Amino acid sequence: MVQSQIPAMRRYDPQAIARYYRRRPWRVLMRSLQVLVMLGSFLFALQRDRWFGQEDRYREKRAAQLRTLLTRLGPTFIKVGQALSTRPDLIRPDFLEELIKLQDQLPPFPSSVAWNIIERELGLTPEEIYSFISPEPVAAASLGQVYRARLYSGEEVAVKVQRPNLLPTLTCDLHLMRWAASWLGYFLPLNLGHDLTLIVDEFGTKLFEEIDYLNEGRNAEAFAVNFQGDPTVKVPCIYWRYSSTNVLTLEWINGFKLTDTERVRQADLSTDGLIEIGVTTGLRQLLEFGFFHADPHPGNLFAMPDGRMAYIDFGMMDQLDQDTKETLVDSVVHLINQDYGLLAQDFIKLGFLTPDTDIRPIIPALETVLGEALGAKVSDFNFKTITDRFSELMYEYPFRVPAKFALIIRSLVTQEGLALSLNPEFKIVDIAYPYVARRLLMGETPSLRRRLLEVLFKDGKLQWQRLENMLAIARSDDSFDLLPTASMGLSFLMSDEGQYLRQQILLALTEDNQLHTDEVQKLWDLVKDDITPGRVFGAAWEALLTNSVAQAAAWVPPVAALTTSFQEAGRP
Repeated sequence: MVQSQIPAMRRYDPQAIARYYRRRPWRVLMRSLQVLVMLGSFLFALQRDRWFGQEDRYREKRAAQLRTLLTRLGPTFIKVGQALSTRPDLIRPDFLEELIKLQDQLPPFPSSVAWNIIERELGLTPEEIYSFISPEPVAAASLGQVYRARLYSGEEVAVKVQRPNLLPTLTCDLHLMRWAASWLGYFLPLNLGHDLTLIVDEFGTKLFEEIDYLNEGRNAEAFAVNFQGDPTVKVPCIYWRYSSTNVLTLEWINGFKLTDTERVRQADLSTDGLIEIGVTTGLRQLLEFGFFHADPHPGNLFAMPDGRMAYIDFGMMDQLDQDTKETLVDSVVHLINQDYGLLAQDFIKLGFLTPDTDIRPIIPALETVLGEALGAKVSDFNFKTITDRFSELMYEYPFRVPAKFALIIRSLVTQEGLALSLNPEFKIVDIAYPYVARRLLMGETPSLRRRLLEVLFKDGKLQWQRLENMLAIARSDDSFDLLPTASMGLSFLMSDEGQYLRQQILLALTEDNQLHTDEVQKLWDLVKDDITPGRVFGAAWEALLTNSVAQAAAWVPPVAALTTSFQEAGRP
């Protein structure tokens, strides 16, 4: 492999990188020494402050030194700092304040170099493309910097220009990380060290995708298609004529960072509302589309004055297959049901446990860990608690983290960290659980309807309290309309597929030889405001139109019984 091949690499290839650096061991040695000396000096300074009781005196100085250190070590270590900057529950405030600057306040490279890159990539000078371009970048990040510009056609745009000579540093750091992962696994419990190199490879693959701006543009357009019907999400348009592998021209977003609480207040926006948009869109990415943003730190998410949230960086994305999406929903359902046996099976399907794992001793451990983490109230849940307790499980049982899930976990903890920075009292489940409840109640697909039945029926009995909780939680969202769900449910009940559920509902209503009027009364109190005669007639008519007359006639006796129950329950 000749020397010129590293700069020409467009896809991550660990074997090719290893061959390249085996012939250049001095480069690896020099980089290793640089990293060890710089990190070692910083850690020694921290320890010295502790020895002499001077931690408070040098606190701000050390925080600034950490940011400078990561900046000097380059883009790979800056990425680590960016991830840590989203975790106020893990990083002390003074360090956090400095690490946040790594998101878009890094030292820029000269604009003259950027103009040369634009001309080389696009075949035109900046003056020939843009009627105006800011003489200095408005933001500088780990992999590139951004200029504000205007096209001759009048559109205001952002111009991203990639830092020069990125690949030599990235490839050397990835080579070192992979080498460290290979021997570090021997010093960790087998399950923690298992496939550690695969996690590095996943990071390397995504990092190479991130430095391909054409790939980022395609990701942005795919993301925009997924959220085209969502009025709370904004995705910038891509100007392909003025974009290439190392230059990206996209729509300028007039907004401000989510963490700029003063600007949020001045715009009269609700921080909790912004959190809800962020969490809900994150859940939709994972559970609906399977195409998710793996780097949602505050530098990549902007609040707009009209209340929308704008995603502005699509370099680090990943795709989940349908089986994985459905298994994730399954795991949520089984967690809600506290069915730890089926949850252990979900972990096998997702790759956290090998297929030959004996799950019998794991089930009580899951019950202990997750039961305590969830607490008496579902609102006690948080990812920090879960990950801490799971780390204990991983030492005792053969759990491992599949490479793909390293990005999912990173995305989730980053989302939660961002929410915590806006509202320290925030609990992600307060939004996540209502979202899951609404999706299950809507039951758009057979698989979701099957999962709803799993939630509502346990050991053949209808869980009245669970249904009541789901309805109450779903209706806490003002945008949730019960009637379309009821119409869909009635259509399902009248279908051949719904025969089993019809029987179960009738059995539940007369369980133990008594009519469950108290339970029906509670449900009626929840839905009576939505179940007006006119709306019910419309929903029923729609359901009848989607089914045969014979099916409708067959359903008349159960409907009569159910109606009688509701009427009895509704009487004072």
